[in-house]
Amino acid sequence: MVLLAIVACEVGFWLAVVAGLGARYVLRRRRLGAALLVAAPVIDAILLTLVTIDLLGGGTASWHHGLAALYIGISVAYGHRMIAWADARVAHLVDKVSLPPKLTGWAYTRACWRDVALTMLAAAIAGGILLALIWLVGDPDRTAELNGLFPVLGFIVAIDTLWAVSYTIWPRRAPAQA
Repeated sequence: MVLLAIVACEVGFWLAVVAGLGARYVLRRRRLGAALLVAAPVIDAILLTLVTIDLLGGGTASWHHGLAALYIGISVAYGHRMIAWADARVAHLVDKVSLPPKLTGWAYTRACWRDVALTMLAAAIAGGILLALIWLVGDPDRTAELNGLFPVLGFIVAIDTLWAVSYTIWPRRAPAQA
């Protein structure tokens, strides 16, 4: 059930984004578009509620519950940026607004380090959710699976940090001009 809820929330997130951008650019109703875009974080709250109800109702934690926590962490930390990325693409397609230039050199390296900070925030949010679920359920046998996700969060942060370190050592080069 939890895995289905995660999939439904992911689909709902992108439907809210598409509907919001459609209202903004196709219908030219900016307020309606903004209201629909605000629905995206509400979907995270719904998922968190479903996961909590499942565990408090006697369910045993599985990797699905941990995936829900990770999904919420990423959505909260990166959601605004994902929506801004989609907004720029739709504005480019509909209103012929220029896309932001691709970052290179130290600008790209700085962006990589900002990503590390966002990834750390996502991991902290996911870890906080996991700890809260473990505490709320209060049954180590039913929540044992959640403890195994903390190293996964550390691994995700480590990979993103290595990515940033690599671009610190070898900055991204600008494409050759023809």
